[in-house]
Amino acid sequence: MDKKKILIIEDEKDLIETVTLRLEANDYEVISAGDGLEGLDKAKKEKPDLIILDLMLPKMDGYKVCRLLKFDEKYKKIPIIIFTACAHEADKNIGKEVRADGYITKPFDAKVLLEKISQLLGG
Repeated sequence: MDKKKILIIEDEKDLIETVTLRLEANDYEVISAGDGLEGLDKAKKEKPDLIILDLMLPKMDGYKVCRLLKFDEKYKKIPIIIFTACAHEADKNIGKEVRADGYITKPFDAKVLLEKISQLLGG
């Protein structure tokens, strides 16, 4: 069976490495982008099975990236997990408005992240 491809859009390199190691250990293929524009571009080119998306990003924030993908017929089915330090209810509500499929706050529990990914990928 083909490995599921996950795109991480995050500007903290250490966090990308940590999440990548965890995902690869669970048999996912991982690609990453360090800012919103690069992330949007990779999402469209690579068509990942799922996206883990930070909100506070250089060049384009995560809400805008999410909205551009979710309101585009070609990409709206890709599950997106908002992955952020913003834990306020207002932030979560905006996440719902831009049609994010999940919302995980940092610092994160790897088990919770893996369970959410599995749930969204139908595993």
